[in-house]
Amino acid sequence: MQLSGWGRYPSSESRLIEPATQGVVSEQLAALRAQSSCLISRGAGRSYGDAALAPVVLTSKHLDNFIALESNQDGSATLRCAAGATLDEILRLIVPRGFFLPVLPGTAHVSVGGAIAADIHGKNHHLDGCFSEHVESLTLLLADGSIRECNRDKDRPLFEATCGGMGLTGIVLDATLRLTRIAGPLIDNRTYIANSLQECLELFAEHAAAPYSVAWIDCLSSGQHLGRSVLFLGEHSQVVPDKKRDRSRRTISVPFTTPGWLLNKHTMNVFNTLYFKRQKMRSEANLMHYQQYFFPLDAIANWNRLYGKNGFIQYQLVLPEMSAAQGLTQILKKVSEAGKGSFLAVLKQLGAANNNPLSFPLAGYTLTLDFKMEKSLLPLLNELDAILTDHGGRLYLAKDARMSEATFKAGYPRWEEFMEIKAAVDPDNLFTSKLAERLGLSA
Repeated sequence: MQLSGWGRYPSSESRLIEPATQGVVSEQLAALRAQSSCLISRGAGRSYGDAALAPVVLTSKHLDNFIALESNQDGSATLRCAAGATLDEILRLIVPRGFFLPVLPGTAHVSVGGAIAADIHGKNHHLDGCFSEHVESLTLLLADGSIRECNRDKDRPLFEATCGGMGLTGIVLDATLRLTRIAGPLIDNRTYIANSLQECLELFAEHAAAPYSVAWIDCLSSGQHLGRSVLFLGEHSQVVPDKKRDRSRRTISVPFTTPGWLLNKHTMNVFNTLYFKRQKMRSEANLMHYQQYFFPLDAIANWNRLYGKNGFIQYQLVLPEMSAAQGLTQILKKVSEAGKGSFLAVLKQLGAANNNPLSFPLAGYTLTLDFKMEKSLLPLLNELDAILTDHGGRLYLAKDARMSEATFKAGYPRWEEFMEIKAAVDPDNLFTSKLAERLGLSA
């Protein structure tokens, strides 16, 4: 069947395997190994590019059971669940019980296995790090059919290579996650307006102690208003809503793929201008449901169809703190001049890098841009890659669809360390993907 990531570019003809139990996963792996067939595991399909594309794709969507929820004396808790369970399913289980996941990405429709493979980060990375830093242990099915439990005390190098390793070390079967205590589902949100990129960076620095922070950025603005932004700060509220009013938002859906010409620099510029003006008129503080704060786009099912039949590329970069202001300015100028910006541009502050060789974050700022896929886009992205490399930055593997091997290896200097671990547990390169082949990670 034809498969693609969330960006709908690129696509690939793949054989899809949908095991219903862990035992069937082991049986399928043995059969594929005997056939010398390469495969990659796939969770909810929310990586954007070709990270979960291969000749054979094994999906964990039916492996979504909860195994154990245990409370600790310090008020925290742990949840053990199968890798196919999504963050949305977990939150619906634990939030009514007064718990929360310590790290969340921009969508709840991500599987636990995918969250580990991409080592996802959220609006609180500057304080709480990546998803992997809250994983107590994981169970991994290796290429030879053996099963290992990995954590920071047992098989630590394999644990760290798997967290951020994009599924190339083995198949995550289940994981034990550390949870945090909350009073209820509401978030205290404060909104600040920044009339330029510099103002936005100053606001991030001023509010560095805020538990959650994220900025919408107008990537089509220019001149003295280059990078004008809206900063959203959040923290868990102590207000507990009436259960009758504690309702998540209804979801609307994009029913069909819209014509690509609907998204152009003129329509996006109008949207960005109106959105910025609307935010300036809103109150600075308000309460909102956690779904609204963390996952605003989840309220629009199939929103990826808005970019037309050719799909889109999400370009997410991180720049070190020392060069972030200069590098972001250069990148935003390029995007604004090209008129290819998006209305889904996001800026976040990141904290220190962890010890996982292929984990994306490093201390600095990450900018995320969505671009409608068209031939004229690729030369622009190559120019952005050059700026990124010059400033010591890198691109997020879970979002990537076209980065060169040279750009990858410049941005991830520990790639050889990762390959040594992969070679030890997967010498025949059973686990691979289109992304791995493109970036030189399939020796």
